Amino acid sequence: MESKLSIEARRFKKVREEQNHTQQSFAELLQIGATTADIERGKTKLSGKVVMELLQQFQINPLWLFGKSFNQYLDVSGGNVAPKVVSIDQDNNDSILLVNQKAAAGYPHNIQDVEWYETLPAFNIPLPQYRNATYRGFQVEGDSMLPNIRPNEWVLGKAVPSVSEASDSKIYIVVLHDSVLVKKLQKISNSPEKVRLISLNPEYLPIDVEVKNIQELWLVNSKLTFGLDEPSESVLLRQLQQSMEELKGQIQNLNT
Repeated sequence: MESKLSIEARRFKKVREEQNHTQQSFAELLQIGATTADIERGKTKLSGKVVMELLQQFQINPLWLFGKSFNQYLDVSGGNVAPKVVSIDQDNNDSILLVNQKAAAGYPHNIQDVEWYETLPAFNIPLPQYRNATYRGFQVEGDSMLPNIRPNEWVLGKAVPSVSEASDSKIYIVVLHDSVLVKKLQKISNSPEKVRLISLNPEYLPIDVEVKNIQELWLVNSKLTFGLDEPSESVLLRQLQQSMEELKGQIQNLNT
């Protein structure tokens, strides 16, 4: 019977036993009712409130709870930027949540709320590049990443567990306490407690942020574009000039 239980139910029970609590005392501590028996039997899902309490009180890694990380504990003081909630489909596979511009405004404030994540659309990409990792999609707002990433395009990011594992000069989705940014990241050698966020559009100045203020970090590895723009006036002009040159060449050939 134990082996048929979901991994989160088994790991929830493991945490309770490690903390030397009875089902009743643990439920009182987490403020979730009279007993944790239904959670441990798999009859009740782990709510966002329970996941948040486990993180805040015992530094339990939400990814570990759902079997997506080997690290049971998180350092909530800063430095660990792994996803606080993962999305799993009915087959127990990772699904990719999509965070549009409107949802991104509330994302930093709901980062541990499982129920809030359930309101977001999710999908799967059946390609090997998207296996064995957690991905999330964010819609880009503004023109700070032109010309590579245009406003309203979507970027897909792979979860990064720690800022120390981030690479210089790659583009990341950076979740701060009050905003979600898409920037090129650069470490500051003489100030390891900070990183520099750089826009590709030269009209925007770099931003230095403290590592402790980064909640999540996602390495951008692909983007989604919907609709193709018509050729710009400059492109059309070059095409017209090229056609005129070809026409002149043909006329000269006829005259010789």
